[in-house]
Amino acid sequence: MVVALAVTREGIPVRSWVLPGNTSDVATVEKVRADLRGWNLGRALFVADSGMNSEENRKELARACGKYLLACRMSNVAEIRKDVLSKRGRYTVFKENLHAKEVVVGDGERRRRYILCYNPREAERQRKHREMTVDILEKELASHKDASASAQWAIELLASRRFKRYLSVTDANKVRIDRAKIREAAKFDGKWVLETNDDTISLEDAACGYKGLMVIERCFRSLKRTQIKMMPMYHWASRRIEAHVKICVLALLIERVAELACGKPWNQIQAALDALQITEFFNLKFRVLMRNELPASTINMLKLLKITPPKQVVELEKLS
Repeated sequence: MVVALAVTREGIPVRSWVLPGNTSDVATVEKVRADLRGWNLGRALFVADSGMNSEENRKELARACGKYLLACRMSNVAEIRKDVLSKRGRYTVFKENLHAKEVVVGDGERRRRYILCYNPREAERQRKHREMTVDILEKELASHKDASASAQWAIELLASRRFKRYLSVTDANKVRIDRAKIREAAKFDGKWVLETNDDTISLEDAACGYKGLMVIERCFRSLKRTQIKMMPMYHWASRRIEAHVKICVLALLIERVAELACGKPWNQIQAALDALQITEFFNLKFRVLMRNELPASTINMLKLLKITPPKQVVELEKLS
């Protein structure tokens, strides 16, 4: 099956669709657009990751939903490496972790509008990770007298997704660390590139729009793999499958509203609320349900959620 969500900029689901598993991306977009047509939306923008960014998909998306905002594969597109990443000019700072600038390439029908985004904190994290990886490589190469590319250890390194990007094989069939590749990789630190056919969208909205996609992707991860656990399911009737998904989307809605109210991720909210417990006590005359003493973290979380804590004695029942 295909599950589609229409969400606000904050990642709150406002509508969901459950479609057959063989429904194409473009057909899904057409269905969503048709159903939202009567909502009188000020702007509807299709946002997708780089997997959707191809010449054919861009044409289909432009016909199906009008305006799109797509991530680009930075290292695989010569135009981006040459004209976008090397474009001089200051970034506009919208947030501490979100800087952006506009780059227009070409004229007329071949004109492309790119948004180059930059996150300094992510760039620093990637730099440190690369330095750690190179340090591991240097120690690994120093520990082997035979640097032949046909050695088993070298074959494993060259096949590793983590290490192979920084290695090369010399004409003498020796493995070495390629410093030019390391410098090239550093150019991409903390950066991502967006492409849009919407000339009216502001630089800030474009940059924040893709940040919103990250929230949407986290919503789907939450639905599929974490506490909501939409998959796997064991229903056969279509109505039961759809009902199962709708209940999961409702749980996602509650989760996102709680996250926005508290300004904290759900795992922290859940951990604080898990400390709220009710214990059952008996004696010869009464059955009592009592709440435990709440830690400060739970009290603060309930205040942020605007929920009144349960009374100390939840229930008192006289036994006959």
